[in-house]
Amino acid sequence: MAGKSRNVAQAPRGSGFAQFVLGLGGLFIGTGEFASMGLLPDMAASTHVSLPKAGNLISAYALGVVLGSPLLAIMTARMERRRILMMLAAIVLIGNVASATLPGFWGLAVARFLAGLPHGAYYGTASIVAAAMVPPSQRAQAIGHVMLGLAAANLIGVPAATWLGQAFGWRSAFFVVGVGGLLLSCLLFCFIPTIDADAKASPMHELSAFSRKQIWLTLGVATVGFGGMFAVYSYITPTLTEAAHVSNGQVPIYLALWGLGMIVGNIIGGWLADRALIPSIFGILVWNIVFLSAFYFFATGSVTAALGLFLIGIGFALVPALQARLMDVAQDAQALAAAMNHSAFNLSNAIGAWTGGLAISAGLGWPSTGLVAGALAIGGLAIMGLSTGIARKFNII
Repeated sequence: MAGKSRNVAQAPRGSGFAQFVLGLGGLFIGTGEFASMGLLPDMAASTHVSLPKAGNLISAYALGVVLGSPLLAIMTARMERRRILMMLAAIVLIGNVASATLPGFWGLAVARFLAGLPHGAYYGTASIVAAAMVPPSQRAQAIGHVMLGLAAANLIGVPAATWLGQAFGWRSAFFVVGVGGLLLSCLLFCFIPTIDADAKASPMHELSAFSRKQIWLTLGVATVGFGGMFAVYSYITPTLTEAAHVSNGQVPIYLALWGLGMIVGNIIGGWLADRALIPSIFGILVWNIVFLSAFYFFATGSVTAALGLFLIGIGFALVPALQARLMDVAQDAQALAAAMNHSAFNLSNAIGAWTGGLAISAGLGWPSTGLVAGALAIGGLAIMGLSTGIARKFNII
């Protein structure tokens, strides 16, 4: 298991503060990612495109993550970890300020692509750093604390960004996230210990991860199995206003309920993964199948939609569990594998936005994203079954 042979790194002001800062980075980055979903109708109107086409802005960010994660992980394989995180925070600043300033649909698409580049590399590197600061038995929970920032983005950051966008224009939300990237860089310098890259690290060594079937299968679980959450979330604002008859002013409250569910799921997911990793992954996937599919029925009422979003948010428990699984199967190619997990999750973002948009464009109604979501979660469960079947047959992790 990753991290057993590594000494515990000592943070300048304790691992608790260090994990908080790493999670704060997740808050800023997660807000920048998910805010576009809450502000999508306004972004579509100001760039003069349809709502399904505006969904491609979400896909542009996801494409940046998919491409940026492996490229940056390979390019920085030999760099000291804190320096990598500070560099990525600078890209967060540039990408989100560009999102706030570049005009037109295509200018915005380029900016969102740029903003997505550091996403996976940040979470991957932050996960490695967090795991290095605790004993191996607490690894998944430490990773969960990093991902807690991403969950908190949906409880605090996204509702705040949605309110800010409604009050001062959607571009203001991205500008604030950009300023957060500047603050993050300063905090990383003060609170994160210096952690050198592994002595064996090199671009070619990291690329060796691509030869392992279990890595590809685990990434497949994230790509397909988590796509359902994005199928629902990408179109959550119009679904709430059109199907559940929720007012625009109440949308941030519903997004906060989703975020609260994500926080609960994130804590549970890390705790379970440290105790029974594989059973936990299967259990979480089944949870997602049930409650994503049920959203088709929940979405037609304001109360049931609120309950449904909270329960769906709990399915975020899959993120720290899969991150721990990927670090296990990656063995000594940790940086690339950890970053690629977020490429997979953001490829699922693109798949979810696309498939959800297809269902809506076909006239199946806003709640139909729930059925699409359930089908994707079933696909993730099938891939995980294949992964564990191969592991048992060949006696590998």
